[in-house]
Amino acid sequence: MTVQKETRTGGQLVVDALKTHGVELAFGVAGESYLEVLDALVDVPSIKYITCRQEGGAANMAEAYGKLTGRPGVCMVTRGPGATNASIGIHTAFQDSTPMVVLVGQVAREQVGREAFQEVDYRRFFAPLAKWVEQIDQAERVPEIMHRAFHIASSGRPGPVVVALPEDMLRDRVEVRAAKPYQASRPAPGGADIEALRGLLAKAKKPVLLVGGSGWSDQAAKDISAFAEANKIAVCCSFRRQDIVGTDHPGFIGDLGTGTGPKLLARVKESDLLIVAGARLGEMTTQGYSLMPSPEPEKTLVHIHVDPIEVGRTYRPELGIVSGMPELAAALAAMPPVDAKAWAGWTEAARAEFTAWFEPEPYKGSHLDTGKCMLALRDMLPADAIVTVDAGNFSGWPQRFLKFGRPGRLLGPTSGAMGYSVPAGVAASIAYPGRVVISCVGDGGFGMTGQELATAMHHKATPIILVFNNGMYGTIRMHQEKRFPDRRSATDLTNPDYAMLAKAHGAHGETVTKTEDFVPALERALKSGKAAIIELQTDPEQISTRTTISALKAAAKKA
Repeated sequence: MTVQKETRTGGQLVVDALKTHGVELAFGVAGESYLEVLDALVDVPSIKYITCRQEGGAANMAEAYGKLTGRPGVCMVTRGPGATNASIGIHTAFQDSTPMVVLVGQVAREQVGREAFQEVDYRRFFAPLAKWVEQIDQAERVPEIMHRAFHIASSGRPGPVVVALPEDMLRDRVEVRAAKPYQASRPAPGGADIEALRGLLAKAKKPVLLVGGSGWSDQAAKDISAFAEANKIAVCCSFRRQDIVGTDHPGFIGDLGTGTGPKLLARVKESDLLIVAGARLGEMTTQGYSLMPSPEPEKTLVHIHVDPIEVGRTYRPELGIVSGMPELAAALAAMPPVDAKAWAGWTEAARAEFTAWFEPEPYKGSHLDTGKCMLALRDMLPADAIVTVDAGNFSGWPQRFLKFGRPGRLLGPTSGAMGYSVPAGVAASIAYPGRVVISCVGDGGFGMTGQELATAMHHKATPIILVFNNGMYGTIRMHQEKRFPDRRSATDLTNPDYAMLAKAHGAHGETVTKTEDFVPALERALKSGKAAIIELQTDPEQISTRTTISALKAAAKKA
């Protein structure tokens, strides 16, 4: 280890640490509370600072970067309002198990506890939202704490780490040793674990593999797919994790999220062996914990997760394994396959049900046929396309009808946070400028973070933003009609002309009202070489991929 002979400011040491740990992009909104960090970045051109328009957008961009790369996404925000704005992206990173490091400006140390201007106690505020929260009160400890932050964010179950930086500490000059680059720590399955899993699989009649969670490298996705194919196992995924085992896989049978098909639910419920790899078995994946009884699942359950706390947290498994997903997938791919004659036909039947589910029902309305638009998009997207989705009923269309799988990616908040897709699309386009990025967002979600289109233009990113405009908060309206039919309240929206809004930013803009106009509009957007908005004026009556408002009202009144 070398000694830095010249003194360095706390701000310079923070940037030194970012460089040491391989940071290439940082997303944020500038603030006077961390000016020394911004100044130090001038001398380190290898780190590109992405200037965003709101801290919530910056945090979502950092979260999306962490999902895409597997390395901690870095977000920098100022104290008080900046930190609280960023909390939504931090919460998403926590629930989605995404590695992330958030640097937050703080008041001077001598002012702490006086409710100084924009002062927040970050340890208390972020305690339930982050994996670890720390404040660096001594510049000498910057290398140590920054190293620990990156290690914690990426090790075990990944998650967000928040580090507060008092503004006067950033001005202190000290001489310290530089830290080495962090290394993520993950457990691996033992040989006995894999042998036990193989024994349970050999006894099964209707096995299902459920993949999910984070930490899946491209190689890990390839390995787990090979394991499933070699053993002819039916594979489903947890909410918004369709890019682990691709939809083209011969055993893939669907996703357990919002709008899950009834036949998939029936298959999972009737399975006699459920192998869960990476998923937490939380509320969304288990359909409100109704997928199987808790805590005794009444079927053979194998639960594999990188965090030992998650194994058996809700359901007691027959076999629990603590492992990282790359390590697990490699071991399973190397495992000698078992005789799959007992369930091969069952898997084929389940796959046929998914193939039918993969096609939209005939549209009977007079508006834009969203299903046909998604089929056209499915045919046009390259294999390495990145698709981001927001929260909302509209997301059922791309999630159900588009193809996913490596090297392509699906990025969406399993936390269900609105306002994610546009910032995520911008971040994806900046991180991978040569790839097609499609950002799918509802009119409600766009209203929350659509201003990050300006960030895309500033940094020459080229996401194609599809705004599904039905003039309302569709998910809330759906639940409203289920519980209070014909008593609409607080869900209608008045929206701008999105094509004109795009053009005002210097982006490409189109409005699509007819099905046959979608493909030409998308082709023009792709050829423009710029960020683009394509507004899809969708049918308000078609509230989801499976039902209509009229049908919901009728069912509610009958009940």
